[in-house]
Amino acid sequence: MISLYNIKLMDLIVFIGGFCFGPLVGALIGIISWVVYGTLNPLGFSINIWLAAMLSESIYGLAGGLVRKALSSYEIASPTHERINTYVFFGAVGLLLTLTYDVITNIVFGYSFDLPILFAILSGFMPFGLIHVMSNAVFFGFGCVPAINAISSLTGGKNNGVSKK
Repeated sequence: MISLYNIKLMDLIVFIGGFCFGPLVGALIGIISWVVYGTLNPLGFSINIWLAAMLSESIYGLAGGLVRKALSSYEIASPTHERINTYVFFGAVGLLLTLTYDVITNIVFGYSFDLPILFAILSGFMPFGLIHVMSNAVFFGFGCVPAINAISSLTGGKNNGVSKK
């Protein structure tokens, strides 16, 4: 998806890793993915931004594990409106995590290039941050439940708290 700037599945994958395998594993998936991607990034390399992106990406995995713990007693019942609520919930989680990621990385960008922080946040958000936030809301909303259930099925895991037993 390199040609689609700021639209990527990596954030969703890191979150799902944390959800399925715990917050520490999820955070490590985020860090390792940015070690690789940040080093090979065709847009260039900045140590400050690379470190900030690693830290920020790990938040997705950490949050995935924490969301699983929070949902451990929750299950989707059969009514459609409850399933829709779960998809909306995951979409909102993706949106909030992506806002956090973008604010952190834009602050570090501003600091790294001696730009006013507010300018860095606003200029980084329009339009690229907005694209990132909205695409992740859609990816998380539609992708979390099927991916979590597929991984759970493949690993012989238990329900993970997001599907009907």
